[in-house]
Amino acid sequence: MSFKPLFSRSLGADPERLHFAAHSHHLWPDASFDGQVAAWNDAALLADRKWDKVMGELWPTAQAEVAAELGTEQPDSIVFASNTHDFLVRLVTAAPRQRGPLRILTTDGEFHSARRQFARWEEEGWISVERLAAEPFETLAERFLASAATGEHDFIFVSQLLFGSGRIFDRVEPLAALGRPEGPWVILDGYHAFMAIDRPLGEPAAASAFYLGGGYKYAMAGEGCAFMHAPEGFGPRPPVTGWYAEFEDLTLPAGVVGYATDASRFLGATFDPSALYRFTAVRRMLAENGLTTRFISGHVAELQKLLLASILSTPLGNADLLNPLDGRAHARFLAFRSPDAQRWYADLKARNCITDVRGDVLRIGFGIYQDEEDVERLAAYLGELN
Repeated sequence: MSFKPLFSRSLGADPERLHFAAHSHHLWPDASFDGQVAAWNDAALLADRKWDKVMGELWPTAQAEVAAELGTEQPDSIVFASNTHDFLVRLVTAAPRQRGPLRILTTDGEFHSARRQFARWEEEGWISVERLAAEPFETLAERFLASAATGEHDFIFVSQLLFGSGRIFDRVEPLAALGRPEGPWVILDGYHAFMAIDRPLGEPAAASAFYLGGGYKYAMAGEGCAFMHAPEGFGPRPPVTGWYAEFEDLTLPAGVVGYATDASRFLGATFDPSALYRFTAVRRMLAENGLTTRFISGHVAELQKLLLASILSTPLGNADLLNPLDGRAHARFLAFRSPDAQRWYADLKARNCITDVRGDVLRIGFGIYQDEEDVERLAAYLGELN
């Protein structure tokens, strides 16, 4: 069965393009267009009263969708922002510290926003950072958990799915159990896990760990729809704050800095709500078509198997596959390490075949808008590389 009709606008915009970079920029389904139009129409019809609808209807609907996807069933613990970097700033400034600069434990395989920001804050002396090597990947989870358990850190930050290698951090619950309101705080970056891994957080971990994610990747909703799960009791008064953090009670006396008691205590100021329209529209479309994360992951897994079986005689057959298929939860992309990765990416791009490259790693991403014919075309292109 083909699901391409759900993406007719994106696929029709460039019919000859072969898009295997869903992990980098996921093509938008038609439902996201409908959501964007609805946002404009509500702004025209309701003007400033649109916020009643956004915060009274759209916001709780989006919260419920994220909570259900995370497997927490805690909608009030979800808060939205334009990007996860906003949340990173609010978390670091709110986190308790025992002494001196905030002591952060992380890995050397984190996504750019955290990697760059941590490095810059470290230059200023505002934080100290211990970075564990992501490789060897097979031992990362145990090594990271052991370091986190020493009690030597205030802020523990790790990607649930490493963006460079596609490897999964699979010790979420024991790591989350280390979190305490008074510190340390445990933060899971779900940038490549949300709607790629079924129920990636769960109720036990949700009680004591933060979780970051967004709509840009596998949620298919585009930019501007980042979210955070904030466990109850952690950071009741974040110092980096906007007026929306007291949106529930605008009757406070002048000069009083109030906060909501739920996750919206981490809110900032006025934002563009169109991303929430897109996100909820896409979620409705997925539900109407029975396209759960588990189902889409199964579809992707079959395409990944087909590709791997088709490339043995191509140059990619000699590359190092960093995240082999093992029957368990897997990234929506395959990561191939080779000194030829940059050249392969450029050669494929010249054929209007879009993949993604990070250093010496070629990443090939999969989505619900692909089928076996697409994989066969990709394999043919790969066979022409040298």
